[in-house]
Amino acid sequence: MQLTRFTDIGLRVVMRLAVAHQGDWAATALTTKDLARELAVPYTHVAKVVGRLSEMGVVHARRGRTGGLTITELGREARVGWLARSLEGDGEVVECEGAQPCPLRHACRLRGSLARAVAAFYESLDSETVADLAREPTTAVLLSLTPRPSGDEPSATTPRRLGS
Repeated sequence: MQLTRFTDIGLRVVMRLAVAHQGDWAATALTTKDLARELAVPYTHVAKVVGRLSEMGVVHARRGRTGGLTITELGREARVGWLARSLEGDGEVVECEGAQPCPLRHACRLRGSLARAVAAFYESLDSETVADLAREPTTAVLLSLTPRPSGDEPSATTPRRLGS
């Protein structure tokens, strides 16, 4: 199964925020712009993801001059499967209905098999929390991220994978 870019960015954001308090600059809050630069993803994508994570109660966003983003206790202890499920939504893996519905849709066993496979995929991710993902050796890498210079933001088409 392949996760959407939205979920990939969401997982990167929570992992980065999970270790933010451990850095030398702990007093400086991370902003959406900082995260976009550090994680090498477009600002607009990060802003949308942060908005959703905030709605979910995983991230706290404080506006203003002293604002910034912090991960909540819920975010730190969230099961990765739950987080991925929440960010992905509950759409099916294949489109059986729609403008040109599949002629097999009423008697197809594949649809049920795929649904069980997706459930098993998320269940396997539920064995770890965001805090688990952000442990060493990942902590050191996350803390070593440095923002790209302004204007050096990747395009929306720049392919990225979690962990690459």
